[in-house]
Amino acid sequence: MKRAIFPGSFDPITLGHYDIIERGVTLFDEIIVAIGVNASKKYMFSLEERMQFIREAFKDEPKIKVVSYEGLTVDFCKEINVEFILRGLRNPADFEFEKAIAHTNRDLAPIETVFLLTAAKTSYIASSIVRDVIKNNGDYTKLVPNSVRVVK
Repeated sequence: MKRAIFPGSFDPITLGHYDIIERGVTLFDEIIVAIGVNASKKYMFSLEERMQFIREAFKDEPKIKVVSYEGLTVDFCKEINVEFILRGLRNPADFEFEKAIAHTNRDLAPIETVFLLTAAKTSYIASSIVRDVIKNNGDYTKLVPNSVRVVK
């Protein structure tokens, strides 16, 4: 069985993330959306909210699981016996950044990184942009799945 993790902070999940996960399901038997916990990072949404946003967005897709983890992604992959990391690429800067991480991960463990290009219609969306739109009372709903609801 081919399993992949799709790691990130998902603060919040965006339509770009959603697109990568949805397309990744066609390549893997299971995708584990793995929310990395970084104690030094300030999040807009709690871990529980972020997990619920993702679970709700994929409630009808049994091949998608949502978990959280701490530490190195490759260590978590080894712990849960996953051989693939799924990542999305929006632009050349993403590629350079993700390439360095993929090479490092491969040096640390026998983990292969699979890259999918984001769809053109979502390539501009980043969680940081979504958070800024939310903070400034903009219409964030066209940037995230319907499961992302902000209580004002």
